[in-house]
Amino acid sequence: MTMKSTAERPSTSLGHSMKPRQLTMMGLGSAIGAGLFLGSGAGVQAAGPAVLISYLVAGTLIILVMWALGEMAAANPSSGAFSVYAEKAMGRTAGATVGWLWWLQLVVVIAAEALGAAGLLFTVWPVVPVWALSLVFMALFTAINLAGVNNFGEFEFWFAILKVAAILMFLGIGTALLLGLLPDAPSPGLGNITGDFAPAGLGGIATALFVVIFAFGGTEIVSVAAAETENPRHSVGLAIRTVLWRILVFYVGSVFVIAAVLPATSESLSSPFAGVLDAARIPGAGTAITLVAVIALLSALNANLYGSSRMIYSLAHRGEAPRFLSKLNKARVPMVAVGVSVAFGFFAAVLELLFPEQILPALFQLVGSTCLMVWGSALISQLILRRRADRDGTELPLRMKGFPGLTIFGLVLLALIFAVGFSGAESSRQLFSTIALVAGIAAACWFGAKVAASRQDTAGK
Repeated sequence: MTMKSTAERPSTSLGHSMKPRQLTMMGLGSAIGAGLFLGSGAGVQAAGPAVLISYLVAGTLIILVMWALGEMAAANPSSGAFSVYAEKAMGRTAGATVGWLWWLQLVVVIAAEALGAAGLLFTVWPVVPVWALSLVFMALFTAINLAGVNNFGEFEFWFAILKVAAILMFLGIGTALLLGLLPDAPSPGLGNITGDFAPAGLGGIATALFVVIFAFGGTEIVSVAAAETENPRHSVGLAIRTVLWRILVFYVGSVFVIAAVLPATSESLSSPFAGVLDAARIPGAGTAITLVAVIALLSALNANLYGSSRMIYSLAHRGEAPRFLSKLNKARVPMVAVGVSVAFGFFAAVLELLFPEQILPALFQLVGSTCLMVWGSALISQLILRRRADRDGTELPLRMKGFPGLTIFGLVLLALIFAVGFSGAESSRQLFSTIALVAGIAAACWFGAKVAASRQDTAGK
């Protein structure tokens, strides 16, 4: 038996015009969003400089997950991606559970990124209220997502280039500040790093780890977008190879600069990139990087709206969601799926109006560990499907090196993250909430499958 999916009919009705360069930059850009520009400061506050350990652990895990997903996506490009692979490897309920869990995660992230971008913009342009700005942002990107996959891909390509250029500028200025090369700004040295590396101990590292995991969430959208590329087998391999190490450099490098320049007790950690540039005493640089952070958040929002709409489209296509969600417009975009996916963001904006400065932290808390479940399902699916393919002598266009050792190592690392997470009060609450959420979704999917099977049996009699 091959890795070719029997669970989902080929998504031939979707567009297939996304280019390899767009897919590569989309994978990079989707991970450079709220987690880096907002979450990195929260990570330093929780763990101090030891947040670097959290980034290295989470970064290693996401590299292994993306290698596994790349192998499966090259063999079977599908808009349902890891949901389809989980269904093929572990059964219908597993696939539906993973798909719905990831969709719920992304719609929460969409709301968080819209509110986060609006909040940052409000700090430099306090004219339009945060809730109103978030509504404008979501309306704009809903329109962009409905315009066609090539237009969406080109938009993401240039936004990602802008984000990468800004981060490189930030790293250059931060390094110059640390080395004492800026004449008007005294170097803080490495005292913040070496003085008290882990002020909150293992519990702080555990709390920061879940902030970091949220930051890396979204990278897996590459495997979803593979179904709409011109040459998925080539494009996926290129995207996986080029994205992962860049993400690690950008994330670890940026967080090192932040932790070195800003103490864990600094109020500037609420907007850490601007705080570092303000410390460098470059006129207007803090405002400029804040505007770049707004663009980064909106770009990630755009990519996450794309990913969530394609996932629920796939679920509908496979009978795991209402069929009307698979309806396409003339641009071959699942328009109903886009509308349903963005609806939660509009609802969150209304809540922000009613409960200012309470919604965004709650959203970050809610989705902090759902990534772990999705990533774990990807590793388990790849372990099962790769062994099945090797047993049947199936040629795979892209093979994960070091199999099965690296896949098993990824699962062990995931188990250790869970163990560490249960040692922290806040992270353990996240884990228990996620486990309860997964159990509820799985029960609903199992019951739904039983009802559907019963109806089919009744209709066949």
